[in-house]
Amino acid sequence: MMSHSALVLCLLFITVSSNLAIAIKKEKRPPQTLSRGWGDDITWVQTYEEGLFHTQKSNKPLMVIHHLEDCQYCQALKKVFAQNKEIQEMAQNNFIMLNLMHETTDKNLSPDGQYVPRIMFVDPSLTVRADITGRYSNRLYTYEPQDLPLLIENMKKALKLIQSEL
Repeated sequence: MMSHSALVLCLLFITVSSNLAIAIKKEKRPPQTLSRGWGDDITWVQTYEEGLFHTQKSNKPLMVIHHLEDCQYCQALKKVFAQNKEIQEMAQNNFIMLNLMHETTDKNLSPDGQYVPRIMFVDPSLTVRADITGRYSNRLYTYEPQDLPLLIENMKKALKLIQSEL
């Protein structure tokens, strides 16, 4: 009789503890990385100010991506951006990277409005590059998924300008 109740207790204990383990596992989600889906292998800075600091220190251009989580255009751009090996490699090796889901106080980052997605470049002299734009005259700094070749070209342009001007 004693061994039967011990067995039942033991089985009860195993069931409870395994269910508890499952509940704990479900609760423990991976930490939200600063990439927000734009590229997990890229080192991202947290704030615009931190980006400016690292840009000056490293002599690499700062690439600022303004986006919103519930914007379908941002999501579409993010998907192709994250899948493009050339962009990911350049972003990781040659740029200080920042993606923002809120506006900064720097009005230079919204010269033609606060639309998203918006990608802008800041050089190590802390100048927002108004000469590196997308293909739309009404939203100079927006890119669509099919504009990736232009974005790659503009990333290379940002790198070239640093070498020739600074």
